[in-house]
Amino acid sequence: MLTVDYDRLDVGRGERLLDLGCGFGRHSYEALKRGAEVIACDMGMAEVQQVRDLAAMMATSGEIGRDALAAAVQGDAVRLPFDDSSFDKVIASEVLEHVPDDDAAFAELARVLRPGGRLAVTIPAWLPETVCWKLSSDYHAPAAPGGHVRIYKLRGMQRKLVSAGLQPGTWHRAHALHTPFWWLRCAVGPNREVRENRLVYAYNRLLEWDIIKQPVITSALERALNPVLGKSLVVYADKPPIPAPPTARTTGETTFDSTTDTTRVVSAAADKVIGDATTFDSTTDTTRVVSEAAADKVIGGATTFDSTTDTTRVVSAHAG
Repeated sequence: MLTVDYDRLDVGRGERLLDLGCGFGRHSYEALKRGAEVIACDMGMAEVQQVRDLAAMMATSGEIGRDALAAAVQGDAVRLPFDDSSFDKVIASEVLEHVPDDDAAFAELARVLRPGGRLAVTIPAWLPETVCWKLSSDYHAPAAPGGHVRIYKLRGMQRKLVSAGLQPGTWHRAHALHTPFWWLRCAVGPNREVRENRLVYAYNRLLEWDIIKQPVITSALERALNPVLGKSLVVYADKPPIPAPPTARTTGETTFDSTTDTTRVVSAAADKVIGDATTFDSTTDTTRVVSEAAADKVIGGATTFDSTTDTTRVVSAHAG
């Protein structure tokens, strides 16, 4: 059961993907099948170990490459054990609502995502989550250790992403059929075993059947209900690419030396010497200017050499 839309996340073969809060690996496995190089990360060691074991089984069966799962590691969302710009894509699914210092977590997600990369964040949607909180205080922190500590709205999530230096894009909701199940659980007590209540148990069986069989009728019903009742909100965001340095018009005037047929070209921006012109052609009154700083790349042409002043105007070919 996937929450993230991999087409919107645009996961490509060979890309490096971080699945933060991987749980038992549902998003990791899909990324592995698509040919991504995956690092799964979670606070729980049992979850990390299961991801390792199942990835090994998938590799043995030939479903994925043997090195597709780069690592499965324990990690804290506010202190990720990865270098800057380590990942092309990042998924943080149902994680941030558990983190007291979510600003630090957003900053870490942005830090490890490379410029031009994309992030998918999933959180409980506002309406279903608000009802759950009102039905039972045992559903969330502090009564539930490690439970949900906040309820997000879409605009609040978008502001958090912008503050972390990311650009929010498309969004959607998912898992509308799961919302009534959680309302029922909260109404009877979220800490009770599912089997203890016949209605909760019956609904749980229905969801299990739907996940395994994926019938057309329930899929269509869920798509219709997702905009209102979707249990999860999914927001995609991009990290802006590093902008290329602006190409400035480079001009300069210097004294042409007739004894050597060369002229020294000085940048108009801070009077820095950027090249030597060679082989002045008196028949055309032009000279080619070669950059010393860019491995002898021709960067411009001088025009209209003025013999009365022994100077020539040099314009960068980059800027016209």
